[in-house]
Amino acid sequence: MNPDTIRNWLMRAEHDLKIGRDELDTKDPATDMICFHMQQCAEKYLKAYLTFHDKEIKKSHDIDVILYDCIDIDKSFLLLSEKKAGMLTPYGTLIRYPDDFYMPTMAETDEAVTLSLMVKDFVREKLQTAGFSFDKTGNK
Repeated sequence: MNPDTIRNWLMRAEHDLKIGRDELDTKDPATDMICFHMQQCAEKYLKAYLTFHDKEIKKSHDIDVILYDCIDIDKSFLLLSEKKAGMLTPYGTLIRYPDDFYMPTMAETDEAVTLSLMVKDFVREKLQTAGFSFDKTGNK
């Protein structure tokens, strides 16, 4: 386990979350980009968890694929699957390209934010319980 690599995953995830939430607060939010960053946030949190457990990070943006690797480590990650965290996947893949143009509704965007925050909170709790220090000074 490389703590700096884990922290880098977490920092990048938090940046995605910040960008998405900041955009959400604008007058005419770009829902496609908010959803994209919410998918990226969840993906990076899950990959941070896998890195903590020295597991190979697959070259995939599919939340369900990444989640199943987490479930192999800890069955309680099934909860995220049951809560449909995998619904974030298309926002990181399909809507990024003009061929498959799709603009998520505000309701879909709100759901993407909720799912991403759920993944974030779940992973942070798992890392904290396992004794991971979130900053270089050992503070949580």
